[in-house]
Amino acid sequence: MKIVIQTVLTAAALLVSFSCAAADKLTIGITLQPYYSYVKAVVGDRADILPLVDAGFNPHNYQPQPNDLRRLKQMDVIVVNGIGHDDFALKVIDAANRDDLVVLEANNDVPLLPAMGQSVGNGAVNPHTFVGLSTTIQKVYTIANKLAELDPDNAREYRKNARDYAKKFRLMKRKSMLALGDLNTAGMKVATTHNAYGYILQEFGVDVAAVIEPAHGVEPSASQLQGTIEKIKQSGIDVLFYELNMPNRYVDTIEKATGVKLYRFSHMTHGQYDAKKVEIEMQQNLDTLVEAMQFAAKKDQA
Repeated sequence: MKIVIQTVLTAAALLVSFSCAAADKLTIGITLQPYYSYVKAVVGDRADILPLVDAGFNPHNYQPQPNDLRRLKQMDVIVVNGIGHDDFALKVIDAANRDDLVVLEANNDVPLLPAMGQSVGNGAVNPHTFVGLSTTIQKVYTIANKLAELDPDNAREYRKNARDYAKKFRLMKRKSMLALGDLNTAGMKVATTHNAYGYILQEFGVDVAAVIEPAHGVEPSASQLQGTIEKIKQSGIDVLFYELNMPNRYVDTIEKATGVKLYRFSHMTHGQYDAKKVEIEMQQNLDTLVEAMQFAAKKDQA
């Protein structure tokens, strides 16, 4: 009988211990799909991740909803882009009036590029740091270090996970660099339909000669489009990058008028929240970039 009672008491104690441990987990909010991947890579199962908004929204035109505020109230920390891509979330955070909420600015330690485009204001920065390799690595370290301060019991694990995750992107870059070999792309000129790809392009020595859209998702006027076509012709632009998940009807017009080669990049901000999303789509972007650079090199040699 004593053995049975002792077993029951031990089981009860373990259950209480487990419940306390579960209750002590941080609830970490995120605003965009890439940040789900980052935070999941860092924390694994040692914290809960709660997206502020359901998947499938467009961050460029999303308007805050009452449910966003309810979710925010459940969070201990929220990881934000904070430099122009999730302004909707900053509005929700302001409205919540929560002094206890930790707002973790993932781009706090990232060297930022200036924004490009016809409608960009003075001093604006390019918020698409999640499309770059080095910027992704830096953000993951920033996230891990801050979470380690907030959750010291798991600090060692968070930092180890961040290093492991960073290694994946370094190996991706190395593989792409080796694929390019001694390819001469010094004369490569590219245009983009959106101010989004500067971070990944700069890592491979590619400059953006023109940004076509006056603003994200806003098609250029007829006069702006004609001006872009003339600029592409005069500049000898080889490649036009545009967004994988956004319809750009005018891109076909540009292709026919200039003969420029089209390639599509993922912004990683569409679809479901997925721990592997950034890894998978970053590799796809790198494969696309290598293909585009190989094309440009052959064109210059012709």
